Amino acid sequence: MPVKLKEIFDVESKHGAFYTGGSIQWLEDTLYCQTESVINLFDIETGTVVRTIGTVGELEEIDTIQTFTTDGDKIVSSHKSGLMKLWNQNGELEKMWKYIHKGPLAKLALKDTRLVSGGSDSIVRVWDLQYQACILSLKGCQGVVNVVEFSPKENTLFASGDSGKIYCYELVKGEVKNIYDGHYSKVTAIAFTHDNQHFVSCGRDKVLILWQLGKTVALKTIPVYEAVEVVVSLPSKFKLPGFKADADSIYVASGGENGVIKVWDLLKAKEVFVQSDSMVSKATEEGGLSITHLMYNKKSKSIAVVTFDHNIIIHNLKSFVCLKQFIGFSDEILDISYLGENDTHIAVATNSKDIKLYDNSTMSCQILKGHEDIVLSLTTCRSNHSLLLSSSKDNSIRLWQFDGATAKCVGVGKRHTGSVGSVTFSNLSSEFCVSASQDTCLKLWEIPQDIINKNGKDLSLNCTHTAIAHQKEINSVAVSPNDKIIASASQDKTVKLWNERLELMGVLKGHKRGVWCVRFSPVDQVVLTSSADCTVKLWSVVNFNCLKTLDGHESSVLKVEFLTKGLQIVSAGADGLIKLFNIKNSECQCTLDQHEGRIWALAVRSDESEITTGGSDSFLIKWKDITEERKQQQQKELDEIALQEQKLSNYLQSDNLLKALKLALKLNRPLQTLKIINSVIKKGDTGLTETIKSLRNDQKESLLNCALDWNTNSRNCQPAQLVLNILLNELQTKEFRPVGLSKITEGALPYTDRHFKRITQLMQDIKFINYTVNCMQPHSRNVNIGQ
Repeated sequence: MPVKLKEIFDVESKHGAFYTGGSIQWLEDTLYCQTESVINLFDIETGTVVRTIGTVGELEEIDTIQTFTTDGDKIVSSHKSGLMKLWNQNGELEKMWKYIHKGPLAKLALKDTRLVSGGSDSIVRVWDLQYQACILSLKGCQGVVNVVEFSPKENTLFASGDSGKIYCYELVKGEVKNIYDGHYSKVTAIAFTHDNQHFVSCGRDKVLILWQLGKTVALKTIPVYEAVEVVVSLPSKFKLPGFKADADSIYVASGGENGVIKVWDLLKAKEVFVQSDSMVSKATEEGGLSITHLMYNKKSKSIAVVTFDHNIIIHNLKSFVCLKQFIGFSDEILDISYLGENDTHIAVATNSKDIKLYDNSTMSCQILKGHEDIVLSLTTCRSNHSLLLSSSKDNSIRLWQFDGATAKCVGVGKRHTGSVGSVTFSNLSSEFCVSASQDTCLKLWEIPQDIINKNGKDLSLNCTHTAIAHQKEINSVAVSPNDKIIASASQDKTVKLWNERLELMGVLKGHKRGVWCVRFSPVDQVVLTSSADCTVKLWSVVNFNCLKTLDGHESSVLKVEFLTKGLQIVSAGADGLIKLFNIKNSECQCTLDQHEGRIWALAVRSDESEITTGGSDSFLIKWKDITEERKQQQQKELDEIALQEQKLSNYLQSDNLLKALKLALKLNRPLQTLKIINSVIKKGDTGLTETIKSLRNDQKESLLNCALDWNTNSRNCQPAQLVLNILLNELQTKEFRPVGLSKITEGALPYTDRHFKRITQLMQDIKFINYTVNCMQPHSRNVNIGQ
């Protein structure tokens, strides 16, 4: 059976930095996430950005967003330029105005048509969104006003600055109604309880305070022994692991510097639930990353945690199981590897010491901790897709075992004296792996068959062979399909081949700059390399000669992989381009351009139906092979054209010229259209006028373009001029108005003028001949050559 070559890939999904800090809100199934210049609407079901608010063009200067707020229908954002902008749900800018504050804004709150803004100038302003007018300017707060909230019951507003005092303003005259003075440091958040009679405040003074609306004496002051950044009110009835809420009490959840969620019974001043070690997400485990936001969603009855490093973790409130986790910002992507049976997960190494493990379908993420410095390389065992190998700047490699849901470190190899830049497994089995390092050494490691450690500690991998392989840093290492040959690529411009005991077999010389990547062909005795000299080369393993050089990239080629049983090559470059080469004819079949920076990572799914790339632009892009879909679509189009042409032939046979004209215009057949117009003209000018008037505007526009084409040829000037005359008369009705009318007129005038001059000259010549004949035959009458 012949192998079908791939011809085109298309973007299946694109995952980038959708939250880089600042405000974040959760409504229904959508997270509203702030970045530097835009607000992303992130769908938690699909794990993708469904809409972007505030997209700027390439030539426009970025207007940095300070903060934003939304009620689901409209979005208001404040910007560094001193503007506030009102957007609708479709991302369209509706209104824009100056926010008057002296200095940046820290907080916005929205209720119906009223907007409140808290600034760094200690002023709270209330705006009428209908007229973009400031209707109240409220004073009293000190420092940066970072807390502003509308009261759910009364026509009042709560605000707090750096003093620790909470001010309650009435919204008719803007007078201070109450001052709640209980905190000794900055208040970080307030939340109104489900009974609408109380509210709770938290701050850096490590206490929660319960207040009753209208009374300035604190009902309860609860020590929490950590600086609390956020507090959210919980519903009257809910369940937690080992706890059931009392409907008569008041409960809140808090989060702060310790990185764990705590639930409090405020009336009893008691902690009723604390997130245990088993419940703490891998994102916060061992690091104690502080919580910056907590959000409760009534629809899904779940609670979302946002950590200091922009990770978003969603917990089911009843079981407190981590449902999903999303990475708001990943920095540079250094390597990618598919993991699990049927490639259900994707392991990603970013500019971090943690490995991010994504579910390939939902893009929910887990964090794999173990390395002590940035992870540089990842690879999956071909014979056992549950084994993952990683290397890092901490001079070590780690072996991970995947159980279908998560991965656990089961082995560690520490023998290198420099950063380990590349690792690879053996292909026929999982008996050994090879690592390459900045210390110019290759190391071969034995992997024990029983990799599960019964003692609960990571196994220490045994290094069986070591070789000083190159003069400079080694960038890539690969093992042949039969596990007999090992290839290493280095910055010293060479690729070296080794046997299974790391004895040198040969050297591949030819690249003019450092070699970034090396791969073995899955079917031939061929090695593939890519280099900083912008070339991709194929080498013979038998005689170490260069077989072929492929050009196409204009900058360093960082990654290459074989496709389609070794008949094609996919390459990724520092220019942000991905190219698909056909080895047989050395042609580039397609170029994919979506990345905005260097592409460091390239992974091919086992069935080659998908390619995933990542780079310095933080984008993780999945590419889908659409070759068969494109061929089917093209075949369908050809079949449709054949059917339409048969219809056209039938119309002409039956002398149904109007339908034939419409179909010829639809099929874009200028010559066929000309023949039909000539046939209509033979039946009389009035027939042509009636035929053209019966066309739709888009058909008239197509006919106009055909007439302009005919007008360039003097043979066809008569039908062209007749059609142009009728269509220009149609313009006077104002119902027919083609796009780019001025350009159409400019294009038609020179040829029309030429035709007019030629016909005028012809008429003069005919008149002169008539005159001459009449003079020569004075007795002949009624002689007219022009007739």
